[in-house]
Amino acid sequence: MTPSTLNPPVLDNYRAVVAEFCEFLTVAVHTILYERGIYPRTSFLSARKYNYPVRQNRHPKVCKWIQDAVAAVQAELLKGTISRTSLIIYSPSSHPLERFVFSTAHFPRVPRNEALTPLDVPDPDAPSPPPADQPPPTLPPYPLIDLHSQFRALFARLSTRLATLSPLPPDCSFTLAIELHDRSVRGPDGVDFAGQPPLSGNSPWVAAEPGLQPREEGEGLGESSAETGGSSSHGLGSSGGGSGEVEVEGGSGQGAGSAGKESEGYVSQKGKYLRGGRTVPLRSVEAGPFVMEVWVEEGRGKAEAVREAERERQLMMGGGEEEEGG
Repeated sequence: MTPSTLNPPVLDNYRAVVAEFCEFLTVAVHTILYERGIYPRTSFLSARKYNYPVRQNRHPKVCKWIQDAVAAVQAELLKGTISRTSLIIYSPSSHPLERFVFSTAHFPRVPRNEALTPLDVPDPDAPSPPPADQPPPTLPPYPLIDLHSQFRALFARLSTRLATLSPLPPDCSFTLAIELHDRSVRGPDGVDFAGQPPLSGNSPWVAAEPGLQPREEGEGLGESSAETGGSSSHGLGSSGGGSGEVEVEGGSGQGAGSAGKESEGYVSQKGKYLRGGRTVPLRSVEAGPFVMEVWVEEGRGKAEAVREAERERQLMMGGGEEEEGG
């Protein structure tokens, strides 16, 4: 029996939780790009992860872009500010058609300098309240093998549920986005985990469009959201704002455009693309401190985008026939 068998890897600190999520997110992005046909299927390799068959794009620039984007997400996760991470698919005319949401709102709230401190997960089955002379009972660290089995189930569900989505038009692009905790979120000892948009200095994040920013009652600004410039199915690995650049939606009034005060006759565009016309739940993952929910939102204008792409394709075919006839 090997030492690894005697002491299997566990989720014993917040950095381990973040590392597992980012590794999962990398695989999920490759899988979704394959399943939704963003790149030609011949550009993907067959691979295995979590003892499950998955796909990985083999173009170096696509892999580098995803790697850089996930690294930017990881940096913000370690600050404890992220509520959700989303992969957004856009039409050729830049309208959001699908949003794959990975909610980590229930991850532990841990100060940045305690990311390696062992986590104490309360035991839900323990008597409450505990004896006054004893600390609250906690659960043992969660084994990674059990978390990976839930990831396997999630990828199996992802493949089957994506087949139920309506088709996308050709030449779509994608982007990776984060939504930050709002200003009311506080962790242990009163630590404020409200997300400030990482828009200053040499940050890779830039403000996203207002339509993807959640509204806050009375102000029009709620959770901040950040996104990466997505690469299209042409020009593999190119991004909307430069190679590997990540975009962030503004919040707390910084880099967010209007502060929510609508001028007379103007209708705010905030939240226009959120909460799409159809929501498809995928799966929840609960593994000790690792708690995540995953779902897909289809945009209201998706059917029209597909019809518009088909009209353009027919017009191009008609033009080509006229040239041949002439």
